[in-house]
Formats: sequence, C-alpha cells, structure tokens
Amino acid sequence: MANSEIRTVTDSRVLAAMSHPLRRRLIDILIVEGPATASMLAERTGQAAANISHHLRVLGSCALIEEAPELARDRRERWWRPVSASLRWSSRDFAGDPASAAVAAAAESLNLDFHMNTVRAWYAAPEAEQEVWSDTAFSMDKWLRLTPDELAKLSHELSALFQRWAGREIPDDGQRRETVFVFAHGVPARP
Repeated sequence: MANSEIRTVTDSRVLAAMSHPLRRRLIDILIVEGPATASMLAERTGQAAANISHHLRVLGSCALIEEAPELARDRRERWWRPVSASLRWSSRDFAGDPASAAVAAAAESLNLDFHMNTVRAWYAAPEAEQEVWSDTAFSMDKWLRLTPDELAKLSHELSALFQRWAGREIPDDGQRRETVFVFAHGVPARP
C-alpha cells in the first residue's frame, strides 16, 4: 500500500514525468485500484504492454512508483505500486529557473485539462449512469473576499477534509462504492 503521506514534488524532472497524461493515469489507477502489472495496466488503459512498461520505468526512475516483488508469482512478473497516496507541487518551487518554470506551467495546464476532462466525461455519460447518482454529483463555486493568508488557510482546510475522506476506514456494510473524483481550485479572479 502507498505511504499515506502527501509527497511534495520540487524536482522538475519528476514533475515532468508525473504530468504526462498517460503516466498521470497510471499513477491514479495504482493509487485507486492498488498494485498492478504492466499487462494489467495495459488492459485497463487500452495501451500496448510495452508502452506501459516504458512509462512505468520512467515513473519508477523518479521514485513515484516502486516495484512490489512480494506480489510476483515468478521472477518475470513485475508488480508496481505508488510510493505516496498523493502528490502536490507549487509553481513557486520552480520559479528560479526558466526551464523548470516552463515545466511547472505545462504541468499546471495539463492538470487543469485533466480536471476539466474528467468532469466533462461525467456530464457526457449515459443518462442511466447519471441517474444512479441523481443529485449527489455536484459542482460548486463561491466568490469570496480573502487575503493570501486566508486563501492558504482555506486550501489547508480543504486538503485536510479530502485527506480525512480518503483515509477513512471504508465500512463493511455491503454497499458498492464507486471511485469518485473530487477537486477544488481557489484562485484570485474577477467576476
């Protein structure tokens, strides 16, 4: 199982590796569904196993994932698991170097695309699938008047709330639980 701590990424090479859309998806699958082999991930993503193996090696070289040899049935089988349950970065950590700042800007853009595409896919899902979740899927926004310190406090409170829900013990009550993607952004803006 992945370490439950949030890893802060400050190396632009690691940020570039984790921002690649397929690698992002592989990390997410490993975090949500648990350890897997390249062939299992290839089946899950519709990609060639050789392509998945390449991306797993890149993620492994950046210590974003690690091998889980205790799961292998033989010496040829390679299982992978995430090193941390969550990743974060701040563009501020990459501001001193123009190349690193460009990587951070690209990572932010790709991350926002991922967020928006995930929500768009939900709204494009068949009506029967949406009906099961009726009024539970949500979108919310609010205009607030905050100082930078207050926005930082709100960010920490939301992060703690997300961590509490992510780390809770899942009840053994026989109910089926689906994966749910939740995200929030708080940025200075004008209406």
